[in-house]
Amino acid sequence: MPYRYGHYYVGFVLAVILAGFWKSYFSIAGAVPFAFHAHAFSATIWLLLLILQSATIHGRHNAFHKLAGLASLGLFPLLIAGFVMILNVTAARYAAQESPFVMLLGPSFGIGMFIAIAAYLTLFYQALRHRRNIRLHAGYMLATPLILFESPFSRLMEQALPWMNFIGSEGPMAVIDVIAISNGLAILFAMTLYFMDRKHGAPWLVASAFMATQTIMMWFAPSTPLLHTLFKFYAMLSPELTVLTGMLAAVLVGYFGWLRGIRAIRPPVQTSPT
Repeated sequence: MPYRYGHYYVGFVLAVILAGFWKSYFSIAGAVPFAFHAHAFSATIWLLLLILQSATIHGRHNAFHKLAGLASLGLFPLLIAGFVMILNVTAARYAAQESPFVMLLGPSFGIGMFIAIAAYLTLFYQALRHRRNIRLHAGYMLATPLILFESPFSRLMEQALPWMNFIGSEGPMAVIDVIAISNGLAILFAMTLYFMDRKHGAPWLVASAFMATQTIMMWFAPSTPLLHTLFKFYAMLSPELTVLTGMLAAVLVGYFGWLRGIRAIRPPVQTSPT
């Protein structure tokens, strides 16, 4: 089986999340909005499910692996809902002009979350579509934690590893520095895996493309009036509508990805010569 240490890699990402968000979430969990709980719960369960999937397939517990795979279909809409809820909190703070920091970087966080959601929808669809190709299926599933890596590791860098910020921007833009560096490290990891097996490396190439796009868009968003205008428009939308739209997109991705996977394994119809 490919990626025999995949569950350890996912476990490392989970450890980074615990460390990076300890100060801003876990230590004050009782005082944060519900959206953060929904996002934390769904993302943590997603990572634990990936660990279970990787461990069970390598332990040749195929039935448990398939059961975990079916569970992912139910969890995925909740995962996307959690992402959208965090996006909505940022949009509400931007609309309320909560602080100069939010007014400058709100669109950056907004576009970053939009791209993260698009990345998850794409990677999960491809994982379902290629579920009969073990290397591609495993790669697409294991690429999803990379989309989560930037946020906690950038916070960890700010708190404990400030020497890693070699860009050195002034003021709020220092936050974008550590995000860019975090994504750069994740891209380096993904591209290493891609070059180790280019034949089946598409998942890591796709993840890298999303992370690179996210980094560039977040970097230039503060100085792009159009993105500020678009984010202001998004903030006017009903939060309930956006969450439902995100969940519907996730359900459709699960449905069509699963259906495409079934079609991919059907033998071609044999026609009799006339």
